[in-house]
Amino acid sequence: MKIFQYFLSVFLMANLLGCTVQQNNLTVDVYETSSNGNKLKKISEFKSGEDAVAIQLLPDEKFQTIIGFGGSFTESSAYLLNQIGKKNRDIILDAYFGSEGARYSLTRTHINSCDFSLSNYSYAPVAGDLALENFSIKEDLDDIIPMIKDAMELSEDGFKILSSPWTAPPWMKDNNDWKGGRLLPEYKDTWALFFSKYITAYKNEGINIWGLTVENEPLGNNSNWESMHYTPEEMVEFVSKYLGPKLKSDGHDIKILGYDQNRDELKEWADVMYKDEESSKYFDGMAIHWYASTYDYMPDVLQYTHDKAPNKLMIQSEACVDAEVPHWNDDAWYWKKEATDWGWDWAPDDQKHLHTKYVPVYRYARDIIGCLNNWVQGWVDWNMVLDTQGGPNWAKNWCLAPVIVDPEKDKVYFTPMYYTLAHFSKYICPGAVRIGFDISDKDLMMTAAQNPDGSIALVILNMNLESRNMKLSLGDRSVDIQISAQAIQTVVIPA
Repeated sequence: MKIFQYFLSVFLMANLLGCTVQQNNLTVDVYETSSNGNKLKKISEFKSGEDAVAIQLLPDEKFQTIIGFGGSFTESSAYLLNQIGKKNRDIILDAYFGSEGARYSLTRTHINSCDFSLSNYSYAPVAGDLALENFSIKEDLDDIIPMIKDAMELSEDGFKILSSPWTAPPWMKDNNDWKGGRLLPEYKDTWALFFSKYITAYKNEGINIWGLTVENEPLGNNSNWESMHYTPEEMVEFVSKYLGPKLKSDGHDIKILGYDQNRDELKEWADVMYKDEESSKYFDGMAIHWYASTYDYMPDVLQYTHDKAPNKLMIQSEACVDAEVPHWNDDAWYWKKEATDWGWDWAPDDQKHLHTKYVPVYRYARDIIGCLNNWVQGWVDWNMVLDTQGGPNWAKNWCLAPVIVDPEKDKVYFTPMYYTLAHFSKYICPGAVRIGFDISDKDLMMTAAQNPDGSIALVILNMNLESRNMKLSLGDRSVDIQISAQAIQTVVIPA
């Protein structure tokens, strides 16, 4: 599909005509997004300068294998794509999944409704239906499933889908409510069957689910939208005695990820989930969110969890700039410390310091780099598309998305967040292995990975108000390049 190439021609055609940089025998392709207006622009000319930051790549130092990067298929996003014209719908999907786009490889969707649904709904609406004879995914047939199928047609390499429930049907819970409460013991078998039926129903639609999280945010959300509570011990008991055995007996080869909430309580969950072989045998890993802090990616916690279970997965399953109405067609806003989040508005005084005002581009790039450098294998954004209000959703939980649309005017805005995520998803492929590096200036953040084809991609974040000269070395080869002030840059070394 060439529609996306047409859309990008205004600001990316120069990239296609750009030259590969070759100095001192090291050939590189350099792409930059910056506050000065670059949007994945291919850079081929660099100003000469002194005091270059030395970067030495160490490909013999190998760490985790990367699963992928991407965003989420929510009812809100899928609904909006149905409200705009086909041309813009195709442009957006091609931007995310096409060969010239961000090439998303790891995605997420919700089981039953969530805060980014238009209403509350469940696939099992009939109370007391223990055998789930009335189970149906008809709620997804008009929006989420068509969006996924269209993305599948565009994606040359395919993508994985991680599915998460926000809550069981209220009739299975001790408070009979969409919000809060716990699963009643007499419905544990039925809730495990629910997951199995969901996987089968989607498979019958031609969609394979790669992984499940047991519960989105099991610690709750102050009853602001759909939720269901678990302690670590309760989740281990449900997975080890009900969910794991049921999925296995029904022949589902699928990943099960535990926790699925903020990193500040991750250690406690790792201690319980990975206590011994019995507690951990059905868990393939841990899902995490970033909402505990706007600036701290919590490397010690990530390292602790990896050390606790080196062979288990860690997937960042949700992130967004929340509690903020989108800034329509205002690139500059995303490079300023003007954003707020739920913590800035609602956090208790003793946690306010964790929720400073922040530059949205920095928050995303810093967290992805920090996660990758501390054993995380996949990173998934929240909604792919929202409107100019930050919705629509029944909970009025306004957030930002990388792509914003005005359905009434059939207008589309690709925010700087879209390009920030693409710096990783487009150039670090599934199956890539993170490699070591040395960098002489700690004011720059970076990560590096070697792709399955042998090419190397490194992503560099410069949060300073000045540009930086850099000398990049791989073995005895090197090249002199430069990163702009307030910029994120991907450097690709061909195989």
